[in-house]
Amino acid sequence: MKISLVTDTSLPEVNGVTTVLARMRRGLRDRGHQVQVIAPRYPLPGPDDEGVLRRASIPCPGYASVRLSWPWSGRVPAALDAHEPDLVHVVTEGPIGALGRRWALANEVPLVTSFHTDFPRYAARYLGAWAVGPVRRHLQRFHTPAAHTQTPSATTRDELLALGLPNPVVWGRGVDSRVFTPERRSDRRRADAGVAGRLVVLHVGRLAVEKDVTTMTAAFRLLQARFGRRLAFWVAGDGPKAGEVRAALPFAAHAGFLARESLAELYADADLFVFPSPTETCGLVALEAMSAGLPVVAADQGGVRENVRTGINGLLVRAGDPVAFADAVAGLVADPAQRLAMAQAARAFAVACDWERELDALGPLYDSARCPVPGAHGVPSAECPVGA
Repeated sequence: MKISLVTDTSLPEVNGVTTVLARMRRGLRDRGHQVQVIAPRYPLPGPDDEGVLRRASIPCPGYASVRLSWPWSGRVPAALDAHEPDLVHVVTEGPIGALGRRWALANEVPLVTSFHTDFPRYAARYLGAWAVGPVRRHLQRFHTPAAHTQTPSATTRDELLALGLPNPVVWGRGVDSRVFTPERRSDRRRADAGVAGRLVVLHVGRLAVEKDVTTMTAAFRLLQARFGRRLAFWVAGDGPKAGEVRAALPFAAHAGFLARESLAELYADADLFVFPSPTETCGLVALEAMSAGLPVVAADQGGVRENVRTGINGLLVRAGDPVAFADAVAGLVADPAQRLAMAQAARAFAVACDWERELDALGPLYDSARCPVPGAHGVPSAECPVGA
């Protein structure tokens, strides 16, 4: 099958969407599909730019790691014309995604979209409650023509159904359990980092308003005041709030964005993972932490609730409540047996979410988009048998 993946974010930008996109692309190519990617251009090249059409872009004001591209371009339709895809998968709802969507509809090529980012909740945090309605209406208009809209949790799928989208499907909750593994843990690295004999509390993620880093920093300060040097605190990630986070946590180690292998080592060398974001459709970093054998203390909101089973592989606490987060971590610090049991359960859960299983399901999902059943949404491919 010839597939075009159209996106407003890609490597070298680091986020959950780019991680899933890279895995999709590699998995599709490994399974014999011809894959074209249309994505923004970044100051540095991506790790694998073969077959990628890069569109000129500028930094988003106030959020420089996010790129904005011109929403009108003859190059994108020309590239799609040349590739002659059997299916277009629009990964994001931005300007480049809109160009891919427009081309697929105009040329009656089957269209699949993704919903990775909870834009209504983002809008509420950045702009206020007034923005939620317009954003929801835009998303409804954008995704309704798709044969399927992929999203990585049943929670978000149900929200999309309530929004009026006809065919949301759960796909994209995966983790590479061979890379993110407790076997990478190193006493030598921990000693070199000055944390031998201490419990390491870790946070990984984009440091931005929508991730509620304010709750994370407040919880870490409470824990540091309570436990002193018994605990060490590590923060990995970057974003608009990075400066504020570093200023609020002078006692923590701050790593910025890390390459995949270094991040896997960081997870393995930690002991607990704290993730207060209330806006996740999945929470990929929480799955990576679980794969490395870390109990996760997370906000009881969004798609992360489907991964963290409170009392089993972690704890879910009230979103936006730093005292509740600190108390949950303190309880695990005081109970090594429970912490170990949760660590083992977290690893077992993540191993069952291996990416290969997700990728095996992607081809059949695309086939169903190309040959929808009678009465289903979507444009049948010319290759579908009559009556399919």
